[in-house]
Amino acid sequence: MHHCFFNGKIAPTSDTNIHISDLGLLRGYGLFDYFRTYNGKPFQWDMYWARYENSAKRMGISSPLNKKEAFEVVEKLIKLSGLEECAIRFVLTGGYAEDSISVTQSNLLIISEDIHYVTASSYTTGMSVITYEFVRDIPAIKSTDYKHLLILQPEIKKAGASDVLYHKNGEVSELSRSNIFHFKDNLLITPNENILNGITRQTVLELAKPHFKIEERPVTLEEFINADEIFTTSSTKRVMPITKIDDKLIGNGEVGQKTQFLQKLIDEMVKKW
Repeated sequence: MHHCFFNGKIAPTSDTNIHISDLGLLRGYGLFDYFRTYNGKPFQWDMYWARYENSAKRMGISSPLNKKEAFEVVEKLIKLSGLEECAIRFVLTGGYAEDSISVTQSNLLIISEDIHYVTASSYTTGMSVITYEFVRDIPAIKSTDYKHLLILQPEIKKAGASDVLYHKNGEVSELSRSNIFHFKDNLLITPNENILNGITRQTVLELAKPHFKIEERPVTLEEFINADEIFTTSSTKRVMPITKIDDKLIGNGEVGQKTQFLQKLIDEMVKKW
């Protein structure tokens, strides 16, 4: 059974309620973060907490718990889940506002969830994405605003794709929920503008440093779709190959050897966590 921390109490998620005056509902004024466990332990907790704090600071929403207090809650939720592995979601909103605009005291929910695993075959066949001209508002913040992804769901499904690749003014940035990389020869390249600085992105960059030359810089859409190999990174996907963008196959349409190499590196890392 999954539980939720809210207003100082932990209760089953089905028994947790939030008032309709919350600014997260009324104004979309909220942020979230998400991580998972490996071997029953929160993966890279320090990095995820730092990102959560950064989002809260930049949005002007104060967190009611400090790092130590939040970690104690996380440990309790993991234990209560009864699962070998689970995910944890933080949702921080501007709180209740009777006039629908005034920020007073924030609301923080910390929720345990099932991990939504990616189909194993996707790692060997790669995923397909469609392109969409858009840049998220304040990309460095992990806000709860995902309306563009939700609006595009019918189009994504019609194309037989799994996600959407955002680009603007000829430059790519990220997928809707993950960062992107591509290989050209022995060069590993990833965008560094209009992106969320993903924790898995940082991890992959560190793992790749001893093996590849790396460039973090603006990347044109034309350059990207003509890459040798492309992959995306996230907490749940780790290193996921992309083999098709719109109607164009990437490389020869198969998962590349360099991507497979990075898959093995991060898989070995999480096994030892």
